[in-house]
Amino acid sequence: MDNKIYIFDTTLRDGEQVPGCQLNTIEKIELAKSLEQLNVDVIECGFPVSSPGDFNSVVEISKNVTNPVICALTRAVEKDIEVAADALHYAKRGRIHTGIGTSDPHIKYKFNSNREEIIERAIKAVKYARRFVDDVEFYAEDAGRTDNEYLARVVEAVIAAGATVVNIPDTTGYCTPWEYGEKIKYLINNVPNVDKAILSTHCHNDLGMATANTISGVMNGARQVEVTINGIGERAGNTSLEEVVMTLKCRKDLPFYTDIDAKQIYKNSRLVSTLMRMPVQPNKAVVGRNAFAHSSGIHQDGVLKNRESYEIMDPMDVGVNDSVIALTARSGRAALKHHYDRLGIHLSPDELTEAYNKFLLLADKKKDINDSDLMVIVGVNRNEAQRKIRLKFLQVICGKNSVPMATVKLNIDGEICQATSSGNGPIDAAFSAVKQLINRKIVVEEFLVQAITRGSDDVGKVHVQVENRGNLYYGFSANTDIITASVEAFVDAISKFI
Repeated sequence: MDNKIYIFDTTLRDGEQVPGCQLNTIEKIELAKSLEQLNVDVIECGFPVSSPGDFNSVVEISKNVTNPVICALTRAVEKDIEVAADALHYAKRGRIHTGIGTSDPHIKYKFNSNREEIIERAIKAVKYARRFVDDVEFYAEDAGRTDNEYLARVVEAVIAAGATVVNIPDTTGYCTPWEYGEKIKYLINNVPNVDKAILSTHCHNDLGMATANTISGVMNGARQVEVTINGIGERAGNTSLEEVVMTLKCRKDLPFYTDIDAKQIYKNSRLVSTLMRMPVQPNKAVVGRNAFAHSSGIHQDGVLKNRESYEIMDPMDVGVNDSVIALTARSGRAALKHHYDRLGIHLSPDELTEAYNKFLLLADKKKDINDSDLMVIVGVNRNEAQRKIRLKFLQVICGKNSVPMATVKLNIDGEICQATSSGNGPIDAAFSAVKQLINRKIVVEEFLVQAITRGSDDVGKVHVQVENRGNLYYGFSANTDIITASVEAFVDAISKFI
């Protein structure tokens, strides 16, 4: 049996079912192209009969994406299948994904039917879909709660009818990894024509076991996994693409592989989070902000000596620049020395001990220890007057019917420089003007605004992280004018490498 695991991404279909996270067609095309760069095997783009928007998205993605199979979802209804086939007209390789519920609750209460009639409807749907495309996937909805003997009959029947892939969904996220793996194994061993199709996993995360169930399915014979970026999806979400891919990559004892370009994972995670306006939880595996952050002194010391002490994957393998050695009250001397070395301040053992004692006193009072704090601890003053770059003047024009424009004056090592630029918003325009004056390649990696007080006269604290020549620099500022605070934080970050 081939050990390649096919990655079926359903971020644009199942993932988009999250309330408030719907995308327009332009956004869907952008994400589909990014998924193509990630090298997924199949992109499920939508449910064409459900709305004109879904239909149009499948049409336009089919026109704009070349390599992956483009898949459209249907029910076991002829009209659904006809509309899906029409939407896939421009697809280089199209797949119709049709199916029906097979569990007793679905058969009895959803369809008011019986087992034999469900098998007949499944066969009819697959045969009808095969009239339009050669690649037909069948889903046995709620297979997780379908008894294995009946499920095997369904799978055998739809493969005989022409299904090329059979999806075994744990629709409600009810299965344990052992149960789900045994279900796949039963089908592999008891469906006579199972070698004529690929079995696929589709696991939900209601009990937090979606990834574990998926890996169990793979270990027992499934060769396609249905996943979403960041694990988004209805209710508690779907199996996370990044978790499955990196599990197979990190566990050398598992003889499976994917064609995913793992270095594109973090970029796609950020894109999905931005387009769907759905933040990634900080402790999310692989792509969360804290996935490669270490705050415990013991862990920090181990990572600084050898990354593999506390990391099972290199952050750069998924497109993250490096591990984060976070400074907190639990940090040790090794972490503090690491940050001073990064700032170009080399301390003797006695100086480091003195600095560490001061650091602990400050860390007990202040959650975020930044570079300026570290410099104050050792007597290096980084106040505004001593920076080589200072913000002297900022004027912004913006409004509902105007193009955002910003004029910025900087004092760069005693010389006053001015630039004006437009942007997607007032902050983007101001940042663009600063970039013109600095004339360096600067990438904003993170931009965070936090409230300090309350009310319309709130003080906003801005944290900016920028990248220049592979290095990360941080800037901070606080002001009641959030645009001014943003530009000052941006300039603060830039001043650390100019």
